[in-house]
Amino acid sequence: MYAKTFGLSAAAILTATSAMASTSATATTDLNLRADPGPRGEIIDVIPGEAAVEVEQCATAIDWCKVTFEGNQGWAYSPYLTASLDSEPVIIQGNIQRLELETVDVNEENRADAATAGGLTGGALAMSLVGGPAAVAAGVLLGTAAGASAVPEETVTYVKSNPVEPVYMNGEVVVGAGIPEGAQLVTIPESDYRYINVNGQPVLVDTDRTIVQVLR
Repeated sequence: MYAKTFGLSAAAILTATSAMASTSATATTDLNLRADPGPRGEIIDVIPGEAAVEVEQCATAIDWCKVTFEGNQGWAYSPYLTASLDSEPVIIQGNIQRLELETVDVNEENRADAATAGGLTGGALAMSLVGGPAAVAAGVLLGTAAGASAVPEETVTYVKSNPVEPVYMNGEVVVGAGIPEGAQLVTIPESDYRYINVNGQPVLVDTDRTIVQVLR
């Protein structure tokens, strides 16, 4: 029932720049660790919010970094990772050069193949999750990030019992990110919440289309 998940193969990663030391970073929220860089990569673990990881390298054309978490190596979405720079926490996205992180190029042909298969009708990755990196990561840096809303157990049970096909969007699925207007949400009987499967992960959203719970 689920659409096939596509990730970038190891062959899609080209030669890295000169070797550099890894950098310690912190996840600003519960964050998927994926086998490949991109929203279709298989989820191999979940990095808890405030957990530490070692960033090994980052892709130059997309916002994904290869990290190691508790012995598992995979790819995480860099807007939700912070590192220390001049004794201050900064979001890794946009600060790769300043942090002197090793970078790798992603093969354009393979990346295009991955981006057009198994996604949204009329063009995969045509939409992006909204508000997540700016709202969640900035909130953590300022100490104002909100926790997940309490959701009735019967609502969670309904969603798990009624799976839907995934759609794929740029970004990563986290609490606080928003679902764009173009994505169709599924109604839950006798509930104000609705749901959708984004990037292979069912999520509950509230009335303003904000993700309030990721069902793992």
